[in-house]
Amino acid sequence: MSNLNIFKIGVGPSSSHTLGPMLAGNLFCKKIAKKLEKIERIQIILYGSLSLTGRGHLSDKAVIWGLNALEAKNLSAAIQEEVNKNATDKGKINLCGEKELRFDYEKDLIFSKDFLPLHENGMQIQVFDASGEIVDKETYYSIGGGFVLTAAQLEKKGKNSNQNKKKKLDIELNNAKQALELCDKRDWDLAELSYRYELQFHTKEEIRSYCLEIWEVMQEVYYNGTHPNEDYLPGKLHLKRRAKGLKERVAMTADPMGIIDFISLYAIAIAEENASGAKVVTAPTNGACAVIPAVMLYLKNHTIGFSDEKAIEFLLTAMLIGSFYKKNASISGAEAGCQAEIGSASSMAAAAMATVLGANAFKACNAAEMAMEHHLGLTCDPVGGLVQIPCIERNAFGAIKAISAARMAMTRKSIPIVSLDEVIETMYETGKDMNYKYKETSLGGLATNLKTVC
Repeated sequence: MSNLNIFKIGVGPSSSHTLGPMLAGNLFCKKIAKKLEKIERIQIILYGSLSLTGRGHLSDKAVIWGLNALEAKNLSAAIQEEVNKNATDKGKINLCGEKELRFDYEKDLIFSKDFLPLHENGMQIQVFDASGEIVDKETYYSIGGGFVLTAAQLEKKGKNSNQNKKKKLDIELNNAKQALELCDKRDWDLAELSYRYELQFHTKEEIRSYCLEIWEVMQEVYYNGTHPNEDYLPGKLHLKRRAKGLKERVAMTADPMGIIDFISLYAIAIAEENASGAKVVTAPTNGACAVIPAVMLYLKNHTIGFSDEKAIEFLLTAMLIGSFYKKNASISGAEAGCQAEIGSASSMAAAAMATVLGANAFKACNAAEMAMEHHLGLTCDPVGGLVQIPCIERNAFGAIKAISAARMAMTRKSIPIVSLDEVIETMYETGKDMNYKYKETSLGGLATNLKTVC
């Protein structure tokens, strides 16, 4: 399976709670495409974390966008507002973009506090005929990073079925140990290994084009974040956007620590765009979407030689590291806390930065390990169910830790004790042991203790 889709162009504020439900709506439309003439009513039920933080994460609106056959790449604020008003004010939904149905937002979209058995982010969509009989239904799970599976697919994945291995690949990459062995044997760095792996699924032109498109959108999102149309982010926190003013104030300085201000600027600008519900790149999630581009912008603007080719190498390395988290642990805050989102992004960025600066695979994996090691136990407690506090600033700290980990690994002379695979396993175990209140439910932590907003 290709790792390119670790990075995808999506819509904020959450890959699991916004992009995921939207994609579920798209998938359901494909499922019922030939049954539209029978359908007269639709019902959506959000479960678990999707329900508990769904309004703040726009889960309710996102699934409606998807059921209207809208796609993330083509969304605009005007289109979103039109579809939202049709559903909430006019009581109608244009199912699959083809058939207009009556839609009662209060009755046809249900927020259930129950948790479905296979994952914390569950949802069910069902459609009925004129007599009230079910025409079709499906249960979807948004497993993080904008990846969506049906209940049957997730059960199959949980059984670790060998049916997924339909084709024997020349290069099999399931963990860091395999990656390091191959790099040592063939004298490759992680970027080269990732590139050779992707060539099993795509042409070199497709790989290059995809990576450059992702990098272009990341830079576009940063620009949009520093040139916002609104001074405040949506939601009950009424949080003032900081990136525009920060960009005006930040300047080159003789203070060597002044570079941190620029890194913070890059991360905050992108994270604020995500919090506004705008277009972003899932990297590997929306909640952590600013970590990787902030490190890339640091390399582009404050180091020598960061070209488009280096950007491709960076993204190839990052997606490889991200795939190890996705295969062996989780990139979902609702499943394993914020360590799975900001921690994974920081780990990906650390390995990628070390690689483009000349580190071999061993040092790059050590950078990835250190970045995650110092995010272990990080909870996901979004205030008001919004991806704003503490999420925006957390992206900046994730980027700073990534840069620190890369530099520490590259200057290290001693042999590391902890391996990347071991820290990935530890993160997942920690996440599973974590109380559900601290896994994107807004039932604990800052989400319940914050009484005032400064």
